[in-house]
Amino acid sequence: MNRRGVERQERLLQALVSGGSLHLADAAKLCGVSEMTLRRDVSSRDSLLSLMGGYLVRRDDPHYMPTYDLSTQQMRGAEIKASLCRHALSCIDDGDTLFIDCGTTLLPLASELGKRQGLTVVTYALNVANAVSALDDVRLILLGGRYRRVSQSFEGDDMAAQIRALGINRAFISAAGVHPQRGLSCFHFHEVAPKQAVIETAAQRILVFDDSKWDCLRPAFFGALSDVDIIVTHDRAASALADIPDLIPRLITM
Repeated sequence: MNRRGVERQERLLQALVSGGSLHLADAAKLCGVSEMTLRRDVSSRDSLLSLMGGYLVRRDDPHYMPTYDLSTQQMRGAEIKASLCRHALSCIDDGDTLFIDCGTTLLPLASELGKRQGLTVVTYALNVANAVSALDDVRLILLGGRYRRVSQSFEGDDMAAQIRALGINRAFISAAGVHPQRGLSCFHFHEVAPKQAVIETAAQRILVFDDSKWDCLRPAFFGALSDVDIIVTHDRAASALADIPDLIPRLITM
């Protein structure tokens, strides 16, 4: 990055000193250059900024961190995730066909399913499938394809079509980022198609997330807050969502 690029970066870092994001068009006006110039700055190896969905963010801002480690996520807030899943169980009736998303937030839900009868579980997550396979009286449908070790999930070109062909009563959806304006996002782009397919077709869509995901933006966008029927969360996120009841038909809090 040349001297002028460094100066522009310093100006933008100062604008983002309190966190948050800055639209590329606004950043270009602030620096008096074109959006293409800023795109070149950000693509530089020594850039301290990232471009996500048309917005500039600091690379060191944990709300926008671009990487995902399953082991770290599994240890983070384990008790809270288990409690959220116990609350989410209230949405499930005997005989339901459920979709359970990948990630660590919904994994504890599997241990709660024995309290219901005649369930069918649809998932593309290996860790969820392993947990569900040990349960009696639960039929498991595992959507397959190429295995992605980083998220213990599968991807396949026809996965969205498979989901649309199933009669899913309730879809339990996870998100790595839940933003009040920018909506729902995740780390991995292969998760977008199954998430969007189940949002489109499930009779009821239930978003479950812990407070650490609130006000965060991740690389892969898959939906808006208004795309879900029920949200199960706690603390800061629950308080913020309670202030916008028209957007969320039902809110379940710990």
